[in-house]
Amino acid sequence: MSQKGILPRIVRSWWQPGSVLREMRGTPDRVLIVILMVAMLIFLVAQAPGHARAAELDPSIPLDARIGGAVLAVMFIMPVIAFALAALVAALSKLTPRPVSPEDSRLALFWALLAVSPAMLLAGMTGGFLGQGLPLTITQSIAGLGFLFIWGAGLRAVAGHK
Repeated sequence: MSQKGILPRIVRSWWQPGSVLREMRGTPDRVLIVILMVAMLIFLVAQAPGHARAAELDPSIPLDARIGGAVLAVMFIMPVIAFALAALVAALSKLTPRPVSPEDSRLALFWALLAVSPAMLLAGMTGGFLGQGLPLTITQSIAGLGFLFIWGAGLRAVAGHK
């Protein structure tokens, strides 16, 4: 059964990323850019507790400077890197029996970033409240492995389709 809407798809992406990506094939580029930028905005918000904690512990770099650097990195540099990575994956996939189109490569990567954003929020809160340690390592590992799982499964689901 297909569920429409962003939130149900994000939840389903953790269990059925391939079916979610197959449903989303053909999403226009303007929507993919919105998906990417919403993911980046959530990543930025997720970093705020950690930056606040760091600024409190080390006031030599004020919070506004930390947030300013994060805005530059997450909202301006990361989208360019995401587009470049999606293009690289699409180009390299042409060496395989099941190539991925540039559009599907962008869809898989950008959707994986958005789908993992709740885990990034959890990791950000963990870092802000608890700081460095095992709980932060675990939540960051869940987010990282979740991203790789969703992205990889998404690429497999759209690979070789015209």
